[in-house]
Amino acid sequence: MTDSVSNSQAVSSSKGFAGRSSALAVATGIMASRLMGLVRDRIFAHYLGNSYVADAFRAMFRIPNILQNLFGEGVLSASFIPVYARLRAEERHQEASELAEAIFAILVMVTSVLVLAGVFASPLLVKAIAPGFHDAKRDLSIRLVRILFPGAALFALSAWCLGVLNSHRKFLLSYTAPIIWNLAMIVAFLWNGGRQGQEHLAIVIAMASVLGSGLMFAVQLPSVLRLLHPLSLQLRLGSASVKIVIRNFFPVFLSRGVVQVSAFVDSMIASYLPTSAISALAYAQTLNSLPVSLFGMAVSAAELPAMSSALGTTEEIAGVLRQRLAQGLQNIAFFVVPSAVAFLVLGDVVVAAIYRTGKFGSHDVTLVWNVLAGSAVGLLASTSGRLYSSAFYALRDTRTPLNFAIIRVVLTIGLGYLFALPLPRLLHINPLWGVAGLTLSAGLAGWVEFALLRRKLHARIGAVPSQAPRILRLWGAALVAAGIAYGVKRVLPFHNVRYASLIVGAIVLPLFGVLYLAFTRILGIMPPASLKRLTGRRG
Repeated sequence: MTDSVSNSQAVSSSKGFAGRSSALAVATGIMASRLMGLVRDRIFAHYLGNSYVADAFRAMFRIPNILQNLFGEGVLSASFIPVYARLRAEERHQEASELAEAIFAILVMVTSVLVLAGVFASPLLVKAIAPGFHDAKRDLSIRLVRILFPGAALFALSAWCLGVLNSHRKFLLSYTAPIIWNLAMIVAFLWNGGRQGQEHLAIVIAMASVLGSGLMFAVQLPSVLRLLHPLSLQLRLGSASVKIVIRNFFPVFLSRGVVQVSAFVDSMIASYLPTSAISALAYAQTLNSLPVSLFGMAVSAAELPAMSSALGTTEEIAGVLRQRLAQGLQNIAFFVVPSAVAFLVLGDVVVAAIYRTGKFGSHDVTLVWNVLAGSAVGLLASTSGRLYSSAFYALRDTRTPLNFAIIRVVLTIGLGYLFALPLPRLLHINPLWGVAGLTLSAGLAGWVEFALLRRKLHARIGAVPSQAPRILRLWGAALVAAGIAYGVKRVLPFHNVRYASLIVGAIVLPLFGVLYLAFTRILGIMPPASLKRLTGRRG
């Protein structure tokens, strides 16, 4: 009995280390690709600012995300990876390869039909996504949709590669592949970008996006084919495993679909606001997506295959899930809490350091900061909620996250409309500031969804130890660090110097990070093991 317990603890420890290493690999890949995305956005802001062309491009740039989100990473993570990972854990490798081949064939067929329909229905799509667009802005939007839509199918196929690679615990390649996509657009911007009209430049960037998405798929494919070797090339679409994936697919598809509805409703509402609203929303979402992707997605993506591979009795599986949830939530909170505080208190420094040059001025900085502050309200809830959803997916339960996603979307839409359109009129403020109400409403709804997910999962697997005392100390450390950094910002003498935004950001933001780490250590909160490995510390 003692030997059995010792072996179990050793396996658990080994799996825990592997999970932390996997999360670090995902975070490293996401960090590299997101930083390249920031460079892309930085150049975008320099050339297009918050103009009507920027509004049109940003609204239509959602098109690649349609198929990516509906048929891509999130859906495959929930429906394909648990089944594929379980087959591999049971050493049914041939059946796992056949499953991957069948899912690829289905994706190719379905996305091809949707791309063809999307290209021909582009005027209707523009009317649905941005009904407030008219004249030149609407015409440009239609042209952009027709160019961008084929790239969406390539995004979905790239996400299939990610699903296979993640199931084999090979995270780095799949999460660094978007670097090539971003790089393609950056090259297109720099290639004669300053000597082209804004509309022509937007068309060139859309073409580069499609080219980059194809390259992103191409760089992952050889590694995937090696993992699936030998290929049977016999599509067994009627196998039991394929049926399970398809059965699980539709609830997650609907879950992602309602989230997309929320995103499109945001665009619809923002299209009725003055010019700059949609582009400001997109700039803020790029920044907000950094902690969501780096910490929420990284931990969730790394934990899903591990949780899905857990074998044993119902109680043993529940114990594994509780352990992995507790560790994952601690890691997420350590990084997300200071991110939210930075967006709230130092958001102008963050926005100015990244975007302020060329067409992007001080008014744009203030606008995007307000939108970013709204998104910070629900940042911890949205990142932690991803991990709880992954636990449900590991249990082959895709319907519960769907039900709660619908509740969140309904709340987001209702509050978003209220905060963005009627409320600014009632408060007699500039209607443009209503765009901040969209992110604030999403944050509030995110907390409702998180509370529902947490209560339901705890009722099923048992309560995960409370994180409240630790999180309160994290908030305290972050707020004190931000207060000191804000005071330093106010006394710095560089405000009228060229590149002042970069200089201030280079001083204030690292200072905030160092102070936060110091205060958490004083409060007895140890950093995650992944951060210790990065800094070379042992403890």
